[in-house]
Amino acid sequence: MSSGQEPGYLGLAPYLYYTDATAALEWLTRVFGFREEVRFEDASGEVFQATLCAGTGTVQLAGVGPEYWAAKGVEGPVGQLNIIYVTDVDAQYKRVRSLLGEDAEPEPPQDQPYGARVFTVADPGGNSWTFWQQTSQTVELPSGWREVRPEHPDGH
Repeated sequence: MSSGQEPGYLGLAPYLYYTDATAALEWLTRVFGFREEVRFEDASGEVFQATLCAGTGTVQLAGVGPEYWAAKGVEGPVGQLNIIYVTDVDAQYKRVRSLLGEDAEPEPPQDQPYGARVFTVADPGGNSWTFWQQTSQTVELPSGWREVRPEHPDGH
């Protein structure tokens, strides 16, 4: 591969760890409306790995216990922020809020200076999910900030 050439990327998917992957799978499909593509269960029927679809993107999840983290010398995963692009963030907020019931009260969507309207909710595994609607290509950065876009050899 020559310098400046992309290595033929086909996509990117978060791979999230949960103590209870069965419960996480149910929660993510029920609350966020992700579509289950495949799950792998152990002999007791517990999910140990699954693939979910969110639009054209995928999310991988796995169930791991404390012994997995102990072998790595840590207490558990730190969690991560995942961004899900949507066409109507306010409608998604209403849907998620109604399905969470009294379990959680996410902050309502807020407009951001980078032309997005977003809200964030945490899942049972401690991962954050930000639902993002691009509302403008105009960016209103605070005084002293600037936008920088590097030039790429292929023009993208």
